[in-house]
Amino acid sequence: MLSVPVLFLRSLLFWIGFIVNTAIFGVIIVLCFFTPSAFRLKIARLWSVLNSFLLKITCGIDYRISGLENLNVDTAIILSKHQSTWETLALHAFTPSVRWVFKRELMLIPVFGWALALTDPIAINRGAGRAAIKQLIAEGTKKLNDGKWLVLFPEGTRTSPGKTHKYKIGGALLAEKSGYPVIPIAHNAGEFWPKHSFIKWPGTIDVVIGPAITSKGRSAEEINTDVFNWIETTMKEISDESRWNR
Repeated sequence: MLSVPVLFLRSLLFWIGFIVNTAIFGVIIVLCFFTPSAFRLKIARLWSVLNSFLLKITCGIDYRISGLENLNVDTAIILSKHQSTWETLALHAFTPSVRWVFKRELMLIPVFGWALALTDPIAINRGAGRAAIKQLIAEGTKKLNDGKWLVLFPEGTRTSPGKTHKYKIGGALLAEKSGYPVIPIAHNAGEFWPKHSFIKWPGTIDVVIGPAITSKGRSAEEINTDVFNWIETTMKEISDESRWNR
């Protein structure tokens, strides 16, 4: 068992490398503003792969994936568990070239936010209510029709291991209106990279990609219930309570 000072130092090394990587790749993406978004997303994927490698060699955090074959569909909406910062940087590494749905305030962050804005996202004003949902459906359907995958976190915010928030209806409503399937993803990253924690704990994150959930002819409520049940049931299978409060 590593001591807290050692874990702190390893986490510090990761954050230094992460900040440097993000600054470099952010500038590269901004300088490539004139290129197609698909090219800029390839740069973002490389950023993701490098930071995942950095996390492994500095903090001893790796991940294993089951269900990769479930990504073998033409176009889909990914709805993922949200426990950590980890998934926001790692999902790029093993999913199709996804477009993110996030709060528009993130685009105000110098360099990082500017680069984020150039990755063809859907930036939502969370306080806009119905207008935000209409924007999600309109822009999301257009991107899906163009063959672009989308990723959303239905809980809306990071949740601590062992807990969950009510799943927001936005992603399921987009699936209902667009007719595209949903791919659910469960993972236990919060047990190794807890929210609001500087220290990261070594170990292997389990990522489970579920089978496509059909949306055609079904209501958003039905879709959302299926997503919730699959993700939360899977979470019980991959979670370890002994790691929840360290």
